[in-house]
Parts: sequence; C-alpha cells; structure tokens
Amino acid sequence: MAYLQEFRGAIATRNLPKIMQLWEEYCQGDAPLFEEICEILKLIKISDFSIHIGPFVDALIPLIQTLPTEEEKFGALMHVFDIQTSNSLELSNIATSVLKKKWGDTPLFNEKLRLIGLRGGTSCQGALSNFLLLNHFEKGNFVIHTAGWGVGQITDVSFLREQVAIEFEHIRTGKKEISFKNGFKTLIPIPKTHFLAQRFDDPDQLEKRARETPQEVIKQLLTDLGPKTAAEIKEELADLVIPEKEYSKWWQAARPKLKKEPNIESPENQKEPFRLCHGHASWEERIEKALLGKNTISAILSSCYSLIRDFPQVLKIEEAKARIIEKITVLQEREKLDEAQSLELLLFLENPLGVQVEENELKKKIVKLRNIADILNRIEIVSLKKRLLAAIAQFHENWQSIFIDLLVTVDPAPLKDLILKELSTPDMQDKLKKRIRELIESPKKYPAALLWYFQKILANDAPFFSSGKDKFAFFEALMTLFGSLGYKEEERDLAKKIYHLLTKDRFLVVRNFLKESSVEYAKEFLLLAAKAHTFSDHDKKIVRSLVEVVHPQLAKGKKESVWAQSIWTSQEGYNRVHERIKLIGTRELVDVAREIEQARSHGDLRENAEYKAAQERRSRLQHEMKMLSDQMNKARIIMPDDISTTVAGIGAICEILTPKGEKKSYTILGPWDADPDKNILSFQSKFAQAMEGKKVGEKFPCNGEDFKILSIKSFLE
Repeated sequence: MAYLQEFRGAIATRNLPKIMQLWEEYCQGDAPLFEEICEILKLIKISDFSIHIGPFVDALIPLIQTLPTEEEKFGALMHVFDIQTSNSLELSNIATSVLKKKWGDTPLFNEKLRLIGLRGGTSCQGALSNFLLLNHFEKGNFVIHTAGWGVGQITDVSFLREQVAIEFEHIRTGKKEISFKNGFKTLIPIPKTHFLAQRFDDPDQLEKRARETPQEVIKQLLTDLGPKTAAEIKEELADLVIPEKEYSKWWQAARPKLKKEPNIESPENQKEPFRLCHGHASWEERIEKALLGKNTISAILSSCYSLIRDFPQVLKIEEAKARIIEKITVLQEREKLDEAQSLELLLFLENPLGVQVEENELKKKIVKLRNIADILNRIEIVSLKKRLLAAIAQFHENWQSIFIDLLVTVDPAPLKDLILKELSTPDMQDKLKKRIRELIESPKKYPAALLWYFQKILANDAPFFSSGKDKFAFFEALMTLFGSLGYKEEERDLAKKIYHLLTKDRFLVVRNFLKESSVEYAKEFLLLAAKAHTFSDHDKKIVRSLVEVVHPQLAKGKKESVWAQSIWTSQEGYNRVHERIKLIGTRELVDVAREIEQARSHGDLRENAEYKAAQERRSRLQHEMKMLSDQMNKARIIMPDDISTTVAGIGAICEILTPKGEKKSYTILGPWDADPDKNILSFQSKFAQAMEGKKVGEKFPCNGEDFKILSIKSFLE
C-alpha cells in the first residue's frame, strides 16, 4: 500500500506534478492489489484533481485486467468510469461489453443501457455505477440521498416514466418522486443489512440487538459508517435507536464491553474515534501499545491507568506489571520532576500498582505542600486526586482550612463531594455554612461550585440551604450566573450545563420552583430569564407561559399582537424564501456533501480543519432549511383585504412625524421583507409594534420619545 500513502501525501500537499508522476508510474506496474487500486481511485474521485486524471484514467485498465477475479475487475472498473472524462468510443464499448457479460440476459437490459447513455449517447461517465443503481431500483430496497434527505426506502419504480418513488427519513411530506437522471447524481444504493437501512426499516429490532449485544451493533455501525467518536456514535443511536433519556445508562453499560471487544479499538480520549481492528492483542502487546510514544510522567500514568482500569487482569501478569514499574522508575530517575509530578508518581506506585511506599516519604511531601489547588488541578487521574486529599487529611495539621478553600475551587464534582463529606463535622458547621453562602452572595466568583451545590439541593443531598428561602436564593443566584455567562469556551460549556439542567423534562426544575414561588419572586425570575442569552425566544415564551399558569395575575393586560399569529410576507418575500429552501436542498447541501467527502481524503479527521468546517456548514444549512420550512408552514401572503388604511398594521405605509419635526415613511411588512435601509420594518420590530392599531393623528411612544402618525396607505397601491 506504499503508493496509496504517496498519493495521499501528494493530494494533501496539492502537488499536481507529483500526482501525475505517481499515476504514470502506477499504471505501468505489474502486481496490482485490488484494495489499493480501489482506495487510490476513491481518493482521486473525491479530490479536485479528478479533472486532471480523468482524461488518462483509462491507462489503468490493462493493469485492472490482470486482477484475479471478475468481481475485483468490475469493482475497480466502476471507479474508473466514475472518474473518466474522455467518453471515448473505446471506453463505451468496454463498459457495454462488461455489462453485457454480467447482466446481458436480465430483463430490461437494453433499456438500462439507454438510460445510462450507452445506446446512442455521448457519455459513459459513471456507466457502471449508474447501471448498478438501476438494478438496485426495486421496491423495498434502500438508498442514501447525498444531499441531506438521509436514508430512503424505495416504494415504487417506473421505467416508463423513468422515475423512482422513495420515502426518506428526513422528509416529512411523504415519498418523493425522483427521476433516474437526478437519482444518478444523488442516490447511493445500500444493502438491507446496512446499519442505516436497519435503523430506518426496523429500529425496534435494532434497539433489541443494541440492548442485548451493544458491541455487535457498534461494530456494525463502524463497519458501515467508518470510525466514529463517542459523540458521533451517540448522534447515530440516541433517540433513533436508544431513547435519549436512557442513552447515558446504556452507554455506561456498553463502554466496558467495547473495551473488551478484540475487533474494536477503543480511543484513549473522547476526541478520538473508535475503529475496527483485526486480531486479538495479548496483554503484553496492549501494554507496549499503551507505553508507545509516551515519554512524560503524565502521559505514561494516564495511559497505564486507562489500561489497568479497562483490563484489571494485567496486574496479575508479573512481567507486565514489572514492565510498567520499570518504565516509571526509569523516568523517575532520568527526569527532573516538579512537586506535582513527583507526588503523582508516588501515589500511582502505591495504588494501583501496589508498590510499598514509606509513610514518612509521603508525609514529608504532604507537609511541604503550598499551592495545593494548583497541584490537584495538574494531576489528571481522579483516583489519584482523591488519594492525595486523603493523604492531606491524614498528614497535614491544617487540613480543614485547606479543605474549606478547596471546596469551591477544585474540580471535578466528586472531589467536592469528598471534601464536603470530610468537613461535615459538628466543629466545622459554621465555617462550612459561611463558605457555601458565598456561592449565593457572589455567584460569578465560583460558578462551577454554584452549579454543583444547586444540583445537590435538587437531589436532596445538600446539608444546608436546601429548603425555604435559602433554596430560592440559590435558584436566583444560579439564574443570575446563567445570565452573566459570556462566550468564552469555559463559560459556554458551563452555560450549556445550566441550560440542560433548566430545560430538562420540559423545564421540570423551573416548574417545581414556580409552584412554590411568590408573585414577586416570579417577576424577578422573568427578568433574570430575559437576560439569559442562552435561552432562545421560544424558551423565553415557554418560561413566561409557565409563570402565567402559576400566577395568572401576571398575564393581566397582556395581549399578544394578532400579527404574531402568522409569518406575514409579501409575494416577493415568499418567493425568495421558497427559492432559498430549494437552493439549499438541491445545490448547497449537495456541494457540502462533496466537500465533506473531499475533506475525508485529506487524512486524520481529528486534525482536519476542512472536514470540520464542511460539517459545520452542513449543520448550519440543515438548520436553516428546517427553520425556513417550519416558517413556510406559518407563512401568509399579505393580500389587499388584510391591509387597513385607517390604522397602522400589516401592509401599511405610515408617514410619521418624529420628535425632531422630520417626516419619515415606514412600510410594515414581515421579517422576510424587512430592510432598514429602505425603511421597511418587520411587524416584529419594537417600533412597528408601538404604532400597531394607531390612527392618523394619534401619537405613540417609543424609546422614551413620542411619534405621530400623519397618514396611512397600502403598500400594494
């Protein structure tokens, strides 16, 4: 596979002369490998260099003809015809001959040749792939739509009309009629045994398998979809196979089985993908792999800890255990270790490796510690952090004061739980209460600790402030924090955690607090919720409705504008949005799908910025298309009968007298037509809502100033 690696390197560096040189050399070879030929052709096909190889790709055909089996020859030739651009008569004859030899006696053979362009046509590009797709067009078979419609099942085929009817998973309007010509561009056939086909056709059976043998289902997923991270596996399974609310529990049970599955290679961290591998590694080989390339104390300890956690049997192999201890000892003697590294290594040797450590040696290190919070944060293994805390409590005379400080600064949450438990003694009650009260008084000072303790209140596991006014004070502090979080990465992550806590189970936490709240508290809560930028407008409407259910008096005088019942728009605005949806579905999602496939060819997806950017663009486009489609369902085109010239409203052009004595005209239309440069306002804007229902000659306030309506006319006049 040496040539494959060279092609990857040349394409990644965009070295066209090198690519053409490699192609010429490869075509002159005499010992082809089917897998290598196919991988090289796939790599070229999804790159933008296919246009340069296209005129010369047929030079590979003599080499392909030396492959041992007819199936391999056909598979390689299929990629050749996908890439070729010469469309020569010789290539057309080759394609016809190959297809006739394989399917010449099947029904509609000549009709299929015509449909793919091999009878009287001028192009044979994609001929073999397109013929396979036509053969696949049978009721009950499955396809994947490359432009975002997902998996589909064929419900009807008409060679007379030259079209196929398919029900897609991402199309809510039922089946789609697709012409064969468009199908050649956007459809990929998949077998009924494919993971996506099974998920679409019988998710209940797939769920049953996933619960009984999760490792087998994930193995199938990796086989059909390629390497996936834990987050990407969740995207494929959560709700679609395993209910969302049960997924975390299911994954916790599945994870150990994956690590013990010999054909699945588990990653060292969450950002790396699970991969299929072949063969079964011995414990010694696993240790060597864990130690390979690890040259620092932190990296070696983390890798060895993961191995011991996943395969505790390794400690029963004396040679393997000795190998780990030897590696650590060599580093201990060779490297100049700082205080945190030295302590971390000592704790690791003691447990889990079971090396006898002198109590005085550990005690000497503990009593000399100064910046304990920094040392704890630098140790990556949580069990070692806990062991260090236990040693501090055992050997340090000021351990209680140290723990009081660490309670609100150390992470993760299990360490806070441990510290809280150690401090829950009668003599520490007052100090502990004072420390926890700081979370209420200064929500922004210790944000992670505030969320941690609030969750303990919800779980009825908090020793203080878990009822009455104190509980409500904590909720108010959390909402204050929620509204203050910015867009920095660490703040964004915390905002997501709080958001999920508040919105989980249809705002259960919010509903429970509001049931016991006073009117004044509910008003304050609404103000805090309004400041939370992580809440969408829809979330804020839900929150307001929840408040009004508990305190109906807060809804008095509140009258929702009749304009908000529909998405009002002009005919031009409606057409623009319709064309935008069509453009996304038929062109932009197709283009981004190609970009994703092209980016895949550039190698390691973890460091592939082009791949990540393309995925983000696809997500944005899919979100935009869904949002616009939902709005289209509410769209109402403004007609003459909808427009009043007696009061300001939808479709009106209002001449306004400003506080400065200036006359300005504003047109009130929908959000799709709004254009501030042309003084076209959305009916949702604050200024438009302020003048709603006002007659000629009446005044209306906005932003502390008074405006007057001078005239009203229809924008359709």
